[in-house]
Amino acid sequence: MQPFRTLTTRIIPLPRENVDTDQIIPARYLKVTDKAGLGEGLFSSWRYLPDGQPNPEFILNQAEYQDAQILLAGNNFGCGSSREHAPWALAEWGIRAVISTSFADIFRNNALKNGLLPVVVDADTQRRLFAIAEDDLNVQVTIDLASQTLTLPDGSRVAFPIDAFNKTCLLEGLDPLQYLLRHTLEIETYEDARGSSV
Repeated sequence: MQPFRTLTTRIIPLPRENVDTDQIIPARYLKVTDKAGLGEGLFSSWRYLPDGQPNPEFILNQAEYQDAQILLAGNNFGCGSSREHAPWALAEWGIRAVISTSFADIFRNNALKNGLLPVVVDADTQRRLFAIAEDDLNVQVTIDLASQTLTLPDGSRVAFPIDAFNKTCLLEGLDPLQYLLRHTLEIETYEDARGSSV
């Protein structure tokens, strides 16, 4: 997993409320267990026309957003069914962070385990970001995970929450299993000591 430390990039505004995991990645894409190629299915019901051609009106199909890595979403992003494929698809497309006022718990946990950072901001910051993104397509923001801050184009900073374990894993590029394996010696030492005292 790629470490997440600082990220400066343009934002992709998606001002839709209650975007569920089936809208992020429809069920027909869930047959695979490999992440490769899932980016093609990201938001596919919105990205493609009935004939399979890209919908030029949908933001991910617009040329100016092709290298943007932060999705600015409406409230309650990632609700609906539990599917790890949703953060897989976002990450495979190139998105490294999603900004919203709230995330569904299961989506948030799946995102963190897969190197995708959910950034929770207040409603005023969300509104400001949507307004800024509408005025200037090239506007950039910076996420600094170590300081847990989002820096807006005017230089103002907004703090966002993240627990210590997931912060450490993201900073070091570790999934939970890799984190545990890094502590194999300490675990074995503890188990040996515990076994001798029983």
